Amino acid sequence: MHGPNLNLLGLREPGIYGSKTLVQINEILESDSRKLQVSLSCLQSNCEGILVDAIHDARNHHQGILINAAAYTHTSVAIRDALAAVQMPTVEVHLSNIYNREEFRHYSYIAPVAIGQISGFGADSYRLGLQALVNYLQQK
Repeated sequence: MHGPNLNLLGLREPGIYGSKTLVQINEILESDSRKLQVSLSCLQSNCEGILVDAIHDARNHHQGILINAAAYTHTSVAIRDALAAVQMPTVEVHLSNIYNREEFRHYSYIAPVAIGQISGFGADSYRLGLQALVNYLQQK
């Protein structure tokens, strides 16, 4: 699940977010999911409510959530509450190291309801997050 402005990856501040597009990241995740023998569904939205609805819907179709809530990480109680409500294993990912950036990015509403957080590895944050989520689910 990808939050606001991530549809602009590849164009948006490549020095911070890298040069890979969201389409390329999704293709990498789809390839990795096949290797891990798991199914994957990708969604990007700039709208908080769409993300909340997708989290609610996930409980009927998925076993876990991999999320880069982007700017909503630092502002959205609604997304945090939706993740807490569905009680699904969630891994939070970020392309950049949010703790090495502006102070307002240092707090995550998602982290307290996630099983883990991976940040600072560019597109590999997603790959590492997917692997961690699959490993967690397999150990349950």
